[in-house]
Amino acid sequence: MPDINLADPTTMKFGIGQPVPRQEDPTLLQGRGRYTDDLAVAGQAWCVMVRSPYAHGVINGIGIEAARAMPGVLGVFTAADMTEYGPMKSVLPLKSKDGTPLINVLRGPLAADKVRFVGDPVAFVVAETKLQARDAAEAVEMDIDSLDAVTEASAAAAPGAPQLYDHIPGNVVLDFRFGDAEKVAEAFAGAAHVTTLPIRNNRIVVCSMEPRSAIGEWDAADGRYVLHVGCQGVFGLRNQMANDILKVPDEKVRILTGNVGGSVGMKASAYPEYTCVLHAAKLLGRPVKWTDDRSGAFLSDCHGRDHEVEASLALDAEGKFLAVKIVSYGNMGGYLSTVGNLMGTGNFSKNIQSNYATPLLLVETKNVVTNTTPISAYRGAGRPEGNYFMERLIETAAREMGKDPIALRKLNHIQPAQFPFSAPSGSIYDSGDFSALFDKALAAADWNGFAARKAESEARGMVRGRGIGNFLECTAPPMKEQGELVFEEDGSVTIVTGTLDYGQGHWSAFAQVLTEKLGVPFHRFKLMQGDSDLLIAGGGTGGSK
Repeated sequence: MPDINLADPTTMKFGIGQPVPRQEDPTLLQGRGRYTDDLAVAGQAWCVMVRSPYAHGVINGIGIEAARAMPGVLGVFTAADMTEYGPMKSVLPLKSKDGTPLINVLRGPLAADKVRFVGDPVAFVVAETKLQARDAAEAVEMDIDSLDAVTEASAAAAPGAPQLYDHIPGNVVLDFRFGDAEKVAEAFAGAAHVTTLPIRNNRIVVCSMEPRSAIGEWDAADGRYVLHVGCQGVFGLRNQMANDILKVPDEKVRILTGNVGGSVGMKASAYPEYTCVLHAAKLLGRPVKWTDDRSGAFLSDCHGRDHEVEASLALDAEGKFLAVKIVSYGNMGGYLSTVGNLMGTGNFSKNIQSNYATPLLLVETKNVVTNTTPISAYRGAGRPEGNYFMERLIETAAREMGKDPIALRKLNHIQPAQFPFSAPSGSIYDSGDFSALFDKALAAADWNGFAARKAESEARGMVRGRGIGNFLECTAPPMKEQGELVFEEDGSVTIVTGTLDYGQGHWSAFAQVLTEKLGVPFHRFKLMQGDSDLLIAGGGTGGSK
């Protein structure tokens, strides 16, 4: 690579394959980012949510008169005020193993008949200031008859468990199966060795650095909603808000997103609070802002994971994998998020294969509603889990069979001569040299030098361990995407994109490609994103896209 004088921007090339300074970093490192809570729209009022303290209960009534009479209060709203809006629901066309479709749950902005998890919103208050709204929210009276609650998926699916919905018998919304159960059973019956592990993939709170926040506006002249909110893609959120919830044409909703302080799946879709601030803004004729606190975020942000798994691996006497099987319960929480059903079903099925030539697989998952915060996509959403289950099985099988876990992995890697490899997961692998890459990783980690490092640690009264894992991810499919280049009069180029950078570094990567293709200096590019009015489509950033 030729020398680059960073002091002279005109000499910068920074084409594809060259190291580049991230364009995004100075703004973020110097505290010049603009997050939703940094915004203050002229005339804005404040919204505070009222959340259920019960995990499960029947709503007899919500007393709002005392709250409505408090200083600065502009309105107090319950589910009865929000009946015009469409529901949030699962968008996945999944079917149970008997061919029946997933039993969906239609969730309104506020709980109407029952509360189904601690934090379930039952009302919201709008006032002149945040403190006035908070005081009034504490004055809202909840008449709720508490019911028995169930928080584990397996317990919720057991006979006699508390039932969350009348239309969901046994709390099971989906009884999923992928794979040939009969052939897998034959492979296990004829195996020289079977390893079986119970694995609890525990629930995770996302806990993003920036709590969720939103400002709703109503443009009476144009009959148009405007929502300032941190998200992963303004077009996907606009379509959900317009088509499913507000029930208006796409052009009647504008989504604006600035910097986003963490998401990794959690902020991708709509939440009840977004409908609430838009409803209040339209009714009151002024902007309405809501920002969650950390406690509220722990309760109301969609969580991740929460699977109870029995994983099994069948091997022949040599150690060749014959079949892998996953039987699990997937905890959905009190409602179904847009993609919450995907992790323990399709994503387990696509990723349990990893980079091994396992000829058969079976995934059976019961998706179950429970009295907990809803589950949604988070940090790979089923992909790391599938790989993790396989790696745990291999380590345990090697120990049980007295085999070297390194050699066992390499014995079962898909080999270059096998490409294209049609996997039982449904994927076709076109290339790769997994064993060679594995050897390079082991050498880089000084795997064989571990004994010396362990002894040195023990001499200091310390302990040292190590772990290893192969990882191969089947990402989400492509979506409609649009981009635009604007050549400005001053010689700079503005990149307009439908994706949304919330830490990935899109600006630098796009500028790097265009520098090489257009010959425009790297530092002359600007990035515009996060405005659903700028383009007509964008897939957003998620699912490794």
